Amino acid sequence: MSNPKHTLFWMTLFLGVVVIVGALIHKPLISAFMANWVFNLLILGVLIIGIALTYRQVFVLFPELKWIAQFRTGHAGLSVVQEPKLLKPLARQLGEDATKDRFTLSTLSLRTVLDGIHSRMDEQREITRYFISLLVFLGLLGTFWGLLGTINSVGQVITGLDMSQEDFGKVFAELQEGLLTPLEGMGTAFSSSLLGLGGSLILGFLDIQAGHAQNRFYDGLEEWLTGVTNLVDRVDDEKDLS
Repeated sequence: MSNPKHTLFWMTLFLGVVVIVGALIHKPLISAFMANWVFNLLILGVLIIGIALTYRQVFVLFPELKWIAQFRTGHAGLSVVQEPKLLKPLARQLGEDATKDRFTLSTLSLRTVLDGIHSRMDEQREITRYFISLLVFLGLLGTFWGLLGTINSVGQVITGLDMSQEDFGKVFAELQEGLLTPLEGMGTAFSSSLLGLGGSLILGFLDIQAGHAQNRFYDGLEEWLTGVTNLVDRVDDEKDLS
């Protein structure tokens, strides 16, 4: 079966590149972050939690691979190995035969076991997909929040202008000063969009890599179970014929 360490390497390498790029443009990023640091801190927290969840999807495969390796040796010793979580339907299906590498599974039982394992993997990926959507939602929410403040500020500036004054230079100066607040609202809007969409792109790539690791694990498991089951069936058929 494929080793998930390769997936962890590419995920970590990608995050390293992101960190390096962020360090090179840290000044504008800090300015954008401080435009609305409370809202942007929430987006950053969601991103960190999402990254941890994608890594967890890969790390949970290691105990499963260890259990399979111990099982395929054909020796007792599964009791000292961590109980599998994804492969729990398979372990329950095998029962007392879990110390042997030769077992029989009907086509229906095999499909039921594989479907159960696949559904467990999908449940894990649904959480990270939710976090990806949540980052986009928070980015858009920050955008509308900033635009709402901008609209209100512009309205206050326009209604506060005294056009009866003859000194238009003073009127223009008041207008220029009054537009500073709406511009701050625009900064809030665009900074939240920048962090939200950027975070969703980062988390999306990591989710794809974690999904590839799970798919390779599932494909290898399916090939192993199908091959062993077919082999035992042929041996039993030969015994019946003899």
